[in-house]
Amino acid sequence: MIPDRMTVNGKEYRVIRLLGKGKGGYSYLVTDGTGEYVLKQIHHEPCSYYTFGNKIEAELRDYDRLTAAGIRLPRMYETDVQAERILKEYIDGPVIADLAKKNAVEPRFFEQAWEMSRQAYAAGLNLDWYPTNFIVHDGLLYYIDYECNLYSDEWNFENWGIRYWYGTPEAE
Repeated sequence: MIPDRMTVNGKEYRVIRLLGKGKGGYSYLVTDGTGEYVLKQIHHEPCSYYTFGNKIEAELRDYDRLTAAGIRLPRMYETDVQAERILKEYIDGPVIADLAKKNAVEPRFFEQAWEMSRQAYAAGLNLDWYPTNFIVHDGLLYYIDYECNLYSDEWNFENWGIRYWYGTPEAE
């Protein structure tokens, strides 16, 4: 059930709609009456293929690492550690997964993904390359998840992620 209202550090936001559910949380489009934001609520549902530590601490750490690496991503506005909620910039646009289903991922988006991969690799990181984690806005590719992991060849863009950008087989 989607809540009508949620708070971040005591400030109330009206929930417009559910944007999606990931392995770490639910993301909602919310408003305070003046702007629209993404409110991520961390969840603790089991995930058979991924092991988590403290999710809210990981989000904060990974945001800092991604920002330092120069990855284009939504700004984090506020964190409510006790409620395990993050308020971040809402970036409107199609997700790469939807474009891939239509075979409409433009070459310039692949070029931008390769550039992000170079930035991430230079920082010793891998992004979660699954195409639901990327949005196009005004011709620019944004990584909308804050998850990153230490670099490994197995999970890099060219060995894992790119295959989901050419049509989207089911997640493994």
